[in-house]
Amino acid sequence: MVNLPGELDTAGCVLRYADDGGPGPSVLFLHGAGADHVMFQVQRRALAQAGFRTVVVDLRGHGASRPNTVPASAELLVSDIEALVRHCGLDRPALVGHSLGGNLAQRLVQRAPERYSALAVLDATWNAGPLSVTERWALACAAPVLRLVPASRLPRMMADASAVTAAARSDLVRAFSTLSKAEFLAVWQATTQLVAPDPEYRTPVPLLLLRGEKDRTGNIARAMPRWAATEGVSETVVPGAGHVVTQDAPDAVAQALGDFLARVVDRAG
Repeated sequence: MVNLPGELDTAGCVLRYADDGGPGPSVLFLHGAGADHVMFQVQRRALAQAGFRTVVVDLRGHGASRPNTVPASAELLVSDIEALVRHCGLDRPALVGHSLGGNLAQRLVQRAPERYSALAVLDATWNAGPLSVTERWALACAAPVLRLVPASRLPRMMADASAVTAAARSDLVRAFSTLSKAEFLAVWQATTQLVAPDPEYRTPVPLLLLRGEKDRTGNIARAMPRWAATEGVSETVVPGAGHVVTQDAPDAVAQALGDFLARVVDRAG
């Protein structure tokens, strides 16, 4: 776990973050719903060693960014990250987002593409992608179904659904257990608010799409290949990894991110 010495006062919450101040291009990591910055510790260390300036944050209501007195919403989470970018003085950071963090990163780039240099989406659905009737139904039913799960069972259930390795599942139980059931459901609803089909939209910055081979959450395994084909990029599938690919296969993800960002830096240079 990385110490998070940075603080940013936002509406009803103090965001906690860490900025290593490295000399190179900046990379901002955005974690998934119920998780925290710990999920990126291997990738952050690898990119920092490669000379990047790395920033991790616990989203409001997660990890060290507690207590949070204003329920999470898509707009609030997005505005938090925009405020953090300004606060840290990040110059066109590359965004690396997992799950909810990937949905947030997509929205950030869509709102202001000139502010970001690249987008790496890990195990998140395609915000702008088309949804079938079945996918729309599943999206609408997810929160009501989760409300039926006893609070005491929710952290273990979500961890088991998200990771395949024992170490990853153990850490996810820790992270999920810091949120109340009501807080997690609010974050889940915020995630669904970010999904807004737009058939004409194309990502205007360099794009990496990566997922775990065994990710069975939502429609990610179906949507990401369609997204890659539409954008004309290659999808990276990590063998044997689940939804939380950064912890199931940390070194493989670090390598993929490093290779991608090095190419982006070369083009920008």
